[in-house]
Amino acid sequence: MLKTMKSQIARTLSAVAFAVTAAVILPSFTANAAGIEARIIKNPNCGCCTMHGDYLRQHGFDVTITEDENVASLAIMAGIPEDLQGCHLTMIDGYAISGHVPVETILRMLEERPAISAITLPGMPMGSPGMGGIKEAPFEIYSLVDGKTEIYELR
Repeated sequence: MLKTMKSQIARTLSAVAFAVTAAVILPSFTANAAGIEARIIKNPNCGCCTMHGDYLRQHGFDVTITEDENVASLAIMAGIPEDLQGCHLTMIDGYAISGHVPVETILRMLEERPAISAITLPGMPMGSPGMGGIKEAPFEIYSLVDGKTEIYELR
């Protein structure tokens, strides 16, 4: 009986500790993006770009969406070669972000402030934020600066 009570108390304390940790960590995650402006430039015929905007809003970003049929050209002007482009371009605090890059990666970039011009998640990978589907492999997110491309993060 005493063993059962100790076990129940331990489970209850674990649940409380988890709830407190979640209450402290999760709101601060969203708060990091609160008020940060994100300008998405998307093709008028693309719906997943709008869903990525909704995803960013859910994490506290102040999102504006602009439609432009020349997204690929704008991404090239931002230093993102065609073969590394995602389906939309987002401008945040002086950085270009191409494609469905997860918010954790964006916040990491904004916190670290690396000397790069852009990050990109090429294509439209399934399971990426705004795309839906099941993630089939780690996302290869690249950083770009002065024509050089490196893996920024595998997520």
